[in-house]
Amino acid sequence: MSNAELSHEAEEYLEAIYRLQKRSGVSRTKELAEELHVVPGSITNTIEHLEKHGLVEHEPYRGVKLTAKGEKLALDILRRHRLAERLLTDILDADWSEVHESACKLEHALTRNILTLLEKRLEHPKSCPHGNPIPTENGKIMEEECYPLMEVSVNEICVVVKITDEKRENLLELATKGIKPNISIHVIEKNPSHMILLVEHRKCSLSYDDAASIWVKIARENKHAIQK
Repeated sequence: MSNAELSHEAEEYLEAIYRLQKRSGVSRTKELAEELHVVPGSITNTIEHLEKHGLVEHEPYRGVKLTAKGEKLALDILRRHRLAERLLTDILDADWSEVHESACKLEHALTRNILTLLEKRLEHPKSCPHGNPIPTENGKIMEEECYPLMEVSVNEICVVVKITDEKRENLLELATKGIKPNISIHVIEKNPSHMILLVEHRKCSLSYDDAASIWVKIARENKHAIQK
């Protein structure tokens, strides 16, 4: 089965399964339903359809995983989605925190020829506006070395690489605190329920739930300190 033969609904499922697999190794039915904003009982038929075509493997009570064939298609869908986000932010000046849902609709209309032209116009971006890598035309994806913000020690300075939860409400919440890719964060304090951060010289509080989707790398300031 090729992308041209997939329904928009099936494409959304493959993309959601890929995202959940990257997050926790497997896509469980409840999590998939939450990701797609549907009730758990409604996803059975689509999963069976995808399994019939060799795109996923489903183990009852354990979850759904993409096959190699399914992952290849999912990466192609993800490529279209992230380039669509770049189109919206870089060319149409849409706010980075509000493009995910619009890109979900736009991605289905982008043909291979249009993608080639779009990528050239955008000067071959490596990541989406949220910092997540854009797969290549050949299905390769290059992840920058980074780790969860929750693992950062107190008094350490880090730089945001990517935000993996791209839902509008999550991005808007982070945007109000000034948190986005390439922004420096200084971890001031870690409490049982939240972190105290200094973001661009502004102090803010962040729950661990919100911090879970933020991935960072060590800042240059820390590297200099380590070398000394």
